[in-house]
Amino acid sequence: MAAGGRICLGQIGAAHGVRGEVRLRSFTADPHAIAGYGPLETEDGRIVEIEALRPAKDHFVARLSGVRDRTAAEQLANAKLYVPRERLPRTKEPDEFYHADLVGLSVVDRSGQKLGTVIAIHNFGAGDIVEVKPDAAGATELVPFDATHVPTVDVVGGKIVIEAPSDTLQPSPLAGEGGEAKPNRVRGHAGDERPLTRTVAGSRRRRSALSRKGRG
Repeated sequence: MAAGGRICLGQIGAAHGVRGEVRLRSFTADPHAIAGYGPLETEDGRIVEIEALRPAKDHFVARLSGVRDRTAAEQLANAKLYVPRERLPRTKEPDEFYHADLVGLSVVDRSGQKLGTVIAIHNFGAGDIVEVKPDAAGATELVPFDATHVPTVDVVGGKIVIEAPSDTLQPSPLAGEGGEAKPNRVRGHAGDERPLTRTVAGSRRRRSALSRKGRG
């Protein structure tokens, strides 16, 4: 998710040991790549530079510039780490997109009628799904992110076009009373900057950081 033009690439956890190391979770497609973006910034403006990473069970242990004892490491606990959006690399294919570039786009039908707004991208295991908050009252809806249900993605124009039969639109299990979206409790994170690609409709994808659109 973008925060004032920034993208969240990871989050610091608890202090590790007494020499200033911290636990770190990376949200980038290649988890090690978080160390290659240069200085990162916390929500409150502190600058964080990663000097070294080593893998642990489900996270990294990181050594940060200027952090040399446990007390300093504890002051960074739970801090999210951001970079400016323009520092992200270009996607490799024209039909490949970052989550942050899709969230907030208008959703229209083929005639151009406004239907709602993209509020999140999810993956329940069978492929990426766009969560749409309708302009009309009601629960948010889920649309498969494939070339049939989402034939057009126009990031520059600020919209996506959907063409989904009513029986393929599903009330979102994340929606609460009045259709308000609940916090994300599925795979991925608000700042999960892994590129995603539309696939052919009905294709079943593994839980990968990147998938390929069917060609034919």
